[in-house]
Amino acid sequence: MSRDHDVRLKPDTTRRRLIMTGLSAIAGATGLAVAAKLADRYGLIPPDHGGVYGAGETLTYASQRLLTRRGSRAREFSRSQISKVAPINGAVPSSSDYRELLTHRFAGWELGVDGLVERSSSFTLDDLKRMPVTSQITHQACEEGWSFIAEWTGVQLSHVLNLAGVSARAKYVVFFAYDDLWESIDMDDAWHPQTLLAYSMNGETLPAPHGAPIRLRVPRQLGYKSLKYLAQITAVDSLKDIGQGLGSISPELGYSWYAGI
Repeated sequence: MSRDHDVRLKPDTTRRRLIMTGLSAIAGATGLAVAAKLADRYGLIPPDHGGVYGAGETLTYASQRLLTRRGSRAREFSRSQISKVAPINGAVPSSSDYRELLTHRFAGWELGVDGLVERSSSFTLDDLKRMPVTSQITHQACEEGWSFIAEWTGVQLSHVLNLAGVSARAKYVVFFAYDDLWESIDMDDAWHPQTLLAYSMNGETLPAPHGAPIRLRVPRQLGYKSLKYLAQITAVDSLKDIGQGLGSISPELGYSWYAGI
């Protein structure tokens, strides 16, 4: 037997392949609902699993998580590939508190971090800029069909979570914004090195239409997960009591909670 055919799979790899095979086979043979039961056994049920398309959402989330949870990264590009135009989706928040912060260049802005953490914390924009800097040139794909490539600079979300001492009981990180939108991601994306709190775009201060002073960047998911105008971060073990219990505002508006690409 050749060496190529004598590769020994690591136990975790074997386990993931077995689960994936089981999910696919069951979905094809007896329907998505039974596949969802298998996903539940391994803790791979998304918070919006109860809707009309819940079983399909579960199969998608479980399959992608099993394939991407071990360090899979979004593609990064060169500076020569940065888009000439970066489309803007949505208006700058019209609330008086945001407008006042914008007028004073966010001098009084603070990002709160609470929930399942050892130390409820708050960080100014200057605090975040003093933290280890990370940059990435990644693709932002919109569910409406447009996209662009940009350079994002900021601090890894994982660094901020570690400073606050996030609990091992946390299963999700929830983000609240000044435009009243909110999102959440699971801990796989929260700890991922490409998940950023970005304060700079293409080498310049993040423009207001793109989410100033800080926006979330989750390059492994569609653009609507990269919430703009951040105000608060909360670590939780359940999403059922937030909003309609679907995990974010996205399913409330007709989109999937998990938007992996």
